[in-house]
Amino acid sequence: MTETNAEMHADPIAEVNSTLDTIGRAARDGAADAREMANRVWANTSLFLCRFVYTTSYTISYGVVFPATLIARSVPKDNAAVRGLIDGARAATDKVHEMRGLDLTSSPPALTVH
Repeated sequence: MTETNAEMHADPIAEVNSTLDTIGRAARDGAADAREMANRVWANTSLFLCRFVYTTSYTISYGVVFPATLIARSVPKDNAAVRGLIDGARAATDKVHEMRGLDLTSSPPALTVH
């Protein structure tokens, strides 16, 4: 019995090295798993943010463009209100050009009502 016991504990350094190898392998595998999980989380977060930005932009643009188009289409085309809007837009454009110091000798494109 002492021989068997002595044979089992014959090389304690080999046992420690084996244990350290096992611990090192587990740490490397754990680090690889953590890296893979971090990549997956990053990809999912990126996808979520892209969808969030798209949905928000779509909602805002639809919420602005649809009512503006609806209002613009409901105003009669040839009346004093439309002519006033066109003249006001021209005056505002001229004022912006004047403030920015742009050349006003070339006339801006004509605004027409279809």
